Amino acid sequence: MDDQDLVIKIATLSLYIGILFLIGILASRRIKGMSDYYVGGKSMGFWAVAFSARATGESGWLLIGLTGMGAIAGYSGYWVVVGELLGVFVSWQFMAKRFKKRSDSYKAITIPDYLESHFKTTTHTLRIIAASVLVIFIVIYVASQIDVTGVAFESMLGIDYKLGALIGFLIVLTYIFIGGFVAAVWSDLFQGLLMFFGLVLLPIVVWFSMEQGAGITQGLNAIDPTLTQLMGRSDDQWMNLFTILGFSMIGLGFLGSPQVYVRFMSIKSEKEIDKGKWVAVIFTLLTDAAAVTIGILARIYFTKEGQDPEAILGNNGEDVLSMIIESFLPTLLVAIFIAIVLSAIMSTIDSLLVLASSAITRDFYQKIFRPHLKDKNLTKISRVATIIMAFTALLIAIIMDYVSPGRQIFWVIIFGWSGIAATFCPVIILSLFWKGYSEKGAIASMISGFASVILCNFVFKEMPGIGDYFVALDVLAPSFLVAMLVGVIVSKMYPPRAKAVEMIEKIDRENL
Repeated sequence: MDDQDLVIKIATLSLYIGILFLIGILASRRIKGMSDYYVGGKSMGFWAVAFSARATGESGWLLIGLTGMGAIAGYSGYWVVVGELLGVFVSWQFMAKRFKKRSDSYKAITIPDYLESHFKTTTHTLRIIAASVLVIFIVIYVASQIDVTGVAFESMLGIDYKLGALIGFLIVLTYIFIGGFVAAVWSDLFQGLLMFFGLVLLPIVVWFSMEQGAGITQGLNAIDPTLTQLMGRSDDQWMNLFTILGFSMIGLGFLGSPQVYVRFMSIKSEKEIDKGKWVAVIFTLLTDAAAVTIGILARIYFTKEGQDPEAILGNNGEDVLSMIIESFLPTLLVAIFIAIVLSAIMSTIDSLLVLASSAITRDFYQKIFRPHLKDKNLTKISRVATIIMAFTALLIAIIMDYVSPGRQIFWVIIFGWSGIAATFCPVIILSLFWKGYSEKGAIASMISGFASVILCNFVFKEMPGIGDYFVALDVLAPSFLVAMLVGVIVSKMYPPRAKAVEMIEKIDRENL
């Protein structure tokens, strides 16, 4: 990289960072209390919420992880697109309005608020478990995103990994510290637009810039015929089935994950949900499909160019995006694409930090230890909690780089995503659609989902004979199923309180 190229990239990134800081400053003017800091005063519009929900749900794995997965898996990588598309549609179509009505009736501004009100709990057990799991997995998830930031700076700008991770960390921490949830959502809208146009346009540019041969299918077949097998690349059909399930079940995480559902709390009306649904669905379809396609085109192009396969796949395919943009885009557009990669990462980090801060400040400190403390006195404490969580995640990211230099970003991020999803999604689903779901059932669901993620990842994946199948399936689908079943069984054994059922029925009569 020559000095002129570096200057252009740094200038472009400086403009991008300046816009984020401006958003943070403007958002800070709307922060009057806890509701503003954590859910934007429940007055956000559908464009902002839809783009924020999708940008938050996708993260750095979309641009770096999923493009690499496309290069490795070929056509079977599109099962990720199918799973995510179904998850987003079901979430917005069947769950968002119901959740919005219930959470508004409970005057909830956090997910533990919603759960405690829904079950009319007499203790703080459910809130403590929910907040604890949030803090644990959010720190892991944020650490994985900081990790991606370091990788992006190193591969795209030649900046040392640790310095790149620190720069990205400080950028997002600054505007979140200033503007809270509003800054997160507004910046997500800006960053989501960058992600959308960058991802959708890049495969078109690459396709028309490549020497046109026989086509994508023929190109992949010339490399390895298994790359065109939509139903999986293995000779073992059970392995193919588990791989497809592992890819497509990623979409389960959109059915109740707190970082996504807190956005439904923040939207100003149910009519906005109807509008936002199609924005979210179209965003998911086009960006996810584009990411897999970029990886596939890169595999074909660099193979034709005589590149060593290790250059494409040696780092788990995670260098594919940086290689393709450097090969096809002028310096200015490369710089913009680096900003797009950072957008995908930071749009997730900001949302997660606000969520972790709410778990510590509101769900632990205020609701359990200082119940008489007024909301307006907690804003400063929220900012301190945000800083603590952020630095903890940064430390974990640096440790991960030392301990596991060959880690695959896609699956590290998915582990954090799966931990949150398996703990909360079954609880949210059952609480919305089954009146027989009890507080004890919810606690059992959360504990079993949490434990199953740990067992699947660190025990079952290492077992001889079946371990490879669990690697392909990954942790979310089995953990999700376990949490659902355990929740139903325990709720049958310990039914919900009559007052809780009466309250739900009253809310549903009035609103649904």
